Amino acid sequence: MRRNRRVKIVATLGPASTNEETMRRLFEEGADVFRVNMSHATHEGLAEIHAMVRKLESEFSRPIGILVDLQGPKLRIGQLDSGAIRLTQGDVLSFVRREAIGGLGRVQLPHPEIFEAVEQGHTLLLDDGKLKLRVVEASDVRIDAEVMTSGTLGSRKGISLPDTVLPLGALTDKDCADIECALSLGVSWIALSFVQRPEDIAAARKFTRGRSAIMAKIEKPSAVNHLKEIIDLADGIMVARGDLGVEMPVEKVPGLQKQISRAARNAGKPVVVATQMLESMIYAPVPTRAEVSDVATAVFEGADAVMLSAESAVGKYPVEAVATMDRVAVEVERDPLYAAIIHAQRIDPLATGADAISAAARTVAETLNLAAIVCYTASGATSLRAARERPQQPILALTPIPATGRKLAIVWGLHCVLTDDPRDLDDMVAKACRITYQEGFALPGQQVIISAGVPLGTPGATNMLRIASIDVGADE
Repeated sequence: MRRNRRVKIVATLGPASTNEETMRRLFEEGADVFRVNMSHATHEGLAEIHAMVRKLESEFSRPIGILVDLQGPKLRIGQLDSGAIRLTQGDVLSFVRREAIGGLGRVQLPHPEIFEAVEQGHTLLLDDGKLKLRVVEASDVRIDAEVMTSGTLGSRKGISLPDTVLPLGALTDKDCADIECALSLGVSWIALSFVQRPEDIAAARKFTRGRSAIMAKIEKPSAVNHLKEIIDLADGIMVARGDLGVEMPVEKVPGLQKQISRAARNAGKPVVVATQMLESMIYAPVPTRAEVSDVATAVFEGADAVMLSAESAVGKYPVEAVATMDRVAVEVERDPLYAAIIHAQRIDPLATGADAISAAARTVAETLNLAAIVCYTASGATSLRAARERPQQPILALTPIPATGRKLAIVWGLHCVLTDDPRDLDDMVAKACRITYQEGFALPGQQVIISAGVPLGTPGATNMLRIASIDVGADE
């Protein structure tokens, strides 16, 4: 099954879509990767989803990625006596560590880490940012904060601290158990929540030991401040605009989206733009014009993937949401301005032989108007370098390793095919031409450019280019 677009679509599974028939329709309409939110999923549910995805892989002969999104630490206030209290601007609310039911003017905060790190002048955000407070005094056992915006505060509501770097790791005990379950199934991507600093990525990488790719969710100001180091350590980046818009002024989010996307692309790491892309389609069969423009902006930016959350997980129109996102992406990539915008964002290759080879492959393909770029890849590195160039030609990623194909399912422009390693250089050329023809990317008489590493099958050793012609026997 060939997509008519380069950008990929991530669809979140939930009660509205976690069944074999709906998942099949989601894939047919354009979903390339399925996301499982472990805030709501069980290990048994994840195993069932994994089995259904693998069945779809077999049915469609195409690698399909699974992204397991970890819950991360959840910071919440304690129970309130009456269930809710009214906060008025100018009031002072006290947060206390001791176990007690909160009441007027006092709320329990069962997180000692917050008391250790918060300082006078820091901002506290409650209930997804609906209530804003400023710390006027802080100690090891009590925090007094002035109410900046009026509203009603309910029991067990979440609390965010955009100015505070908390002495918390990104992995909880639940996250570790969820990772072990995902790794036992062979899941291709793990999305790490509550990333504050590069050490959070290093800890997750140590825990996974290379058994899965790690995607860092950029959702906190401290992560933005350490963006370069986080990108260097992560395998991919997610622009988690929902939480980012809670912890930072919303007017800053569009600019940050562009900065994060550009930085990830420069590093050759896939970047996913997420949250509220077609939000109205939770309840309506068509999106708003603003939502269509939002998706289009991400596609014009050259994002590797755009993601649906509640739209496909709990919405009334999950299949229609994927189909809509697919149509928008296809139309954007047909726009006369698309190639110029993508080309304007192109960056110089990194100073390595493999990156120079990939840049040369793009230049040759565009100069000679070749039909496709074909990459033999074991680890995925060759194909990632090719995608970083954002060429005009489609990219076929040929790999003998299913896990690599599933990981690359989220990467811009890659059409992944599972195939055995070639026996020698002649077989490499013949196999590349045959698959390119069979997959519908080239006709007899057209040419392709092939990149690979010699000796064949050596991970990360991209060092060869070969131009080859599709002959009339390509389908044999």
